[in-house]
Amino acid sequence: MSTVTAPRLSRPRHGRRIAGVCAGIARRWGWSPTTVRVVFLLSCLLPGPQFLLYVALWILLPED
Repeated sequence: MSTVTAPRLSRPRHGRRIAGVCAGIARRWGWSPTTVRVVFLLSCLLPGPQFLLYVALWILLPED
């Protein structure tokens, strides 16, 4: 029995726009980076700490 492991959550060095947080999330769960970016931008229209979460992930996620 083989186990398939997903890539760990990290910020890629290539294919990122600002800090690579959205690209890292997309790669981890197999989504399109553009989709994650659009969802993040739309979520910024709602009240909440989305921007602070992005900055925290920027600081906490390791780079590839």
